[in-house]
Amino acid sequence: MISDRQAPSRQPYGTAYEQMLEKVRYEGAYPTREKADEVVRLVLAGLGRQLTGDERVDLAGRLPLDAARVLTAQIPDTKPLTGSAFVKDLAARTDASLATTRWDTGSVLSAVAAYAGPDLITRILHQLPTGYALLFGRAELTAAA
Repeated sequence: MISDRQAPSRQPYGTAYEQMLEKVRYEGAYPTREKADEVVRLVLAGLGRQLTGDERVDLAGRLPLDAARVLTAQIPDTKPLTGSAFVKDLAARTDASLATTRWDTGSVLSAVAAYAGPDLITRILHQLPTGYALLFGRAELTAAA
């Protein structure tokens, strides 16, 4: 049966993911939503290769569905990267400079931290090797020797 009513236009992403993209776009000063989406997907895929266990599951449950899918589609690496190596790995995958990749990573992970909340971010930082705290917008405190 053909109807003369038009179907509502469908957005490519859910509203929550759209809001996440806008936050990243604003915080990272990206010119378009498409650029913000590209950066979000790159960083979340990288993070998905680093996180395991309950922290991975809990983070996926707090992110918008489209973001959670990107995160959980990745198979975790057997040897997690330090924060610095994580940024270098992302830069190598995109042929971007380290400075640009560091900016992109911080822009996305600060949005992720807002969705996750401080307790989950603390758990995530305890799971990951050193160097991630600054990427999530936190100071990295170390014990005195």
